[in-house]
Amino acid sequence: MEALAPAIALVGYGLSTIGPAIGVGLIFAAYLNGVARQPEARGALTPFTILGFAVAEALAILGFVLFFIV
Repeated sequence: MEALAPAIALVGYGLSTIGPAIGVGLIFAAYLNGVARQPEARGALTPFTILGFAVAEALAILGFVLFFIV
């Protein structure tokens, strides 16, 4: 069972990246939709988009770190 630990960790990391990937896609899709509807709101939407992107990517980085810890 100990020999399977790296493979299990690799599968776990792969699964942990699915959520942030979907999240980043939804964040930027909403940003593009908002800017397409109201171009003048671009300045107000950009900081929230970058913040949402950073939070979603932090989850992927956490999964990557846990992959190396295991």
